[in-house]
Amino acid sequence: MPMKRKHKRLTFVMIGVSLVGVAVGLVLFALGDGVSLFHSPTDIVVKKPSPEQRVRLGGLVEEGSVLREEGSAVVQFKVTDLEHSVQVVYKGLLPDLFREGQGIVTTGKVVDGTLVAEEVLAKHDENYMPPEAVEALKQSGQWKPDDGAERMEMAK
Repeated sequence: MPMKRKHKRLTFVMIGVSLVGVAVGLVLFALGDGVSLFHSPTDIVVKKPSPEQRVRLGGLVEEGSVLREEGSAVVQFKVTDLEHSVQVVYKGLLPDLFREGQGIVTTGKVVDGTLVAEEVLAKHDENYMPPEAVEALKQSGQWKPDDGAERMEMAK
């Protein structure tokens, strides 16, 4: 007995929904390793991400914490949200605008409480701080914007 028109339509819809579901699953699986979530130093200290989880850490470079190994491209420094600090180790050239007291975002993996950074990004002008770092500072109650930062916030 041949299928009714209604059953054929339902079969095609079910096949289509299944194919879309499989496609979405494959995309999410492929992006799984490339996704890095933003964390403040307090998040890293409190939540302790797993060593295989890639994270973005944002905050201020702690004053007096930058150490450069002689004759090496390895740099160590601490990133703080003025509540907690996280040690960062980075091998490579730092951005020209990198300095103590500077707002930065760095990407890497946390191993034994130290972020092994793959990338370090510094602010691009004197009034910029990554929005995630501003939010983390506000949540910790440590946000003290200067005039330029207030103008930046009002412009949003």
